[in-house]
Amino acid sequence: IISGVTEVVNQYGRIIVMEDDLVVSPYFLSFMNFSLDYFCNDERIISINAYAYPIKGLPNYFFLKGADCWGWATWKRGWDLFNPDGNYLLAQINKQNMRRRFDYDNSYPYFKSLKSQTMGRTDSWAIRWYASALTYGKLSLYTGKSYVRNIGMDSTGVHSDKTTLFDSDINMEAPIYDQIRDLTVEEDDRAYLMHVKYLQSIKISLLFAKLKHRINQNLRYVWNICNHS
Repeated sequence: IISGVTEVVNQYGRIIVMEDDLVVSPYFLSFMNFSLDYFCNDERIISINAYAYPIKGLPNYFFLKGADCWGWATWKRGWDLFNPDGNYLLAQINKQNMRRRFDYDNSYPYFKSLKSQTMGRTDSWAIRWYASALTYGKLSLYTGKSYVRNIGMDSTGVHSDKTTLFDSDINMEAPIYDQIRDLTVEEDDRAYLMHVKYLQSIKISLLFAKLKHRINQNLRYVWNICNHS
């Protein structure tokens, strides 16, 4: 992902990034291309995101600090801020006293995930992209109704456990461009708090899903040893 995004933005100046376990709305590209064009010169904004959590009542469009990874877009000026050095990012988060904000008011262990990446336990580029955007104080545009559905949360994804907690209905309606144009370019406090509340509500379910996934991995490992010994 890192080398691919770097190559494309260096050649074309912008990119829309998709992975193979994403299903998109017919209006996905319309939303992405309009937003890339409209905010192209606004350096306060680092990326465009087409995925939305299944949270009822979100604004149709809003800004949050940071960045995401399920159907997203950026410009060269945005990707130039990406720092692949997880240890540097950890230090910056601590220096700026933003660990609580990084973890969405302690509702999700993003800091722990970043630390795991620095220790070689995971190989996530996405956690470093999020951290890079947040430490620079950059905003990303989000949609309240998802133009993307991730079908890789069935335990086939590289970094995912089996869960339906992130399943969002795909938005089959055209973007409302006037609403995007009329947005105030600042973090939406209400949308942020709604994300915190949602992540807090699924915390226990996620822990059980991760535990089950690890148990199954260990059982498969033992099974393979027994059958090849």
